[in-house]
Amino acid sequence: MGGSEEQHPRLPVLDFSTEELKPGSDSWLERCRSVRKAFEEHGCFVAVYDKVCDELRNDVFCSMKELFDLSVETKRRNTYEGAPLKGYVGQHPKIPLHQSMGIDQGTTLEGIQSFAHKMWPKGNDQFCKHIIEYAKVAEELDGKVARMIFESYGLSEYYESYIGSTSYLLRLLKHTAPEEVEPQLGFLAHTDKSFTTILHQNHVNALMVETRNGVWIDVDFSSTNSFVVMAGDALMAWSNDRIQSPNHKVVMKNGEDTRYSLGLFAFYKGIMKVPEELIDEEHPVHYKPFDHLGLLNFYSANMKAYCGV
Repeated sequence: MGGSEEQHPRLPVLDFSTEELKPGSDSWLERCRSVRKAFEEHGCFVAVYDKVCDELRNDVFCSMKELFDLSVETKRRNTYEGAPLKGYVGQHPKIPLHQSMGIDQGTTLEGIQSFAHKMWPKGNDQFCKHIIEYAKVAEELDGKVARMIFESYGLSEYYESYIGSTSYLLRLLKHTAPEEVEPQLGFLAHTDKSFTTILHQNHVNALMVETRNGVWIDVDFSSTNSFVVMAGDALMAWSNDRIQSPNHKVVMKNGEDTRYSLGLFAFYKGIMKVPEELIDEEHPVHYKPFDHLGLLNFYSANMKAYCGV
């Protein structure tokens, strides 16, 4: 069994659906330990969370198809002053299969409505209804994961100030299948700049994650209730390198359906620093205090270049 797992490594799968998963309970404390272990060993894991029913899931992906079927001129209205990477990405020669759009304040109705009015002059109530309902589920899952991270390190007192200063960017992504027979990159290998990222998709599996020993593995969204939870560069810095943000990419194959996916990215609105409790002889401080949102302006730089000691 062990040899087979080494040859075909898989991400841990953690169940967040149980009603017994309440703060302070035995199941909660056990899940805290599992979350920390998964992050420290893999940088990510698959979370099973049954809060998105089939009807909502279908409505969300139908809404995304309607969005991406708009003209390129219309989609290019998705811009944010001073933050180009929050807006529309598409028609790029290096990633021709990729399109994505960003909704700042993506877990608020105001943020989603503002985005919708850019795409549809009269708005789109159904789009807003479906996306906000989904975003609230993803935000709820992210909040649970964040709380477990802090508690697992014995730093629960940091959670309230963190979550109270967190903003979310919701990115909607489309990847089309290539015409070439050989698999093609849907998106380049990268790490996320977020604290945490919650990923969800339709039935087309194309996400790959690089393991600690440099092996690329396919991520299996084993059910319609599967989400991938990833550590971002900010969590790597906050944990003083106990957690590594995983390299990941999208690889599309000929003959596949279009892949629609959503990513909810958590950003701390303020200066983030390594807690004193996570600095010791074995873990000397590796990062200076840094402006998390400012990191977005240095997208091509890694964390060491941005705020390394």
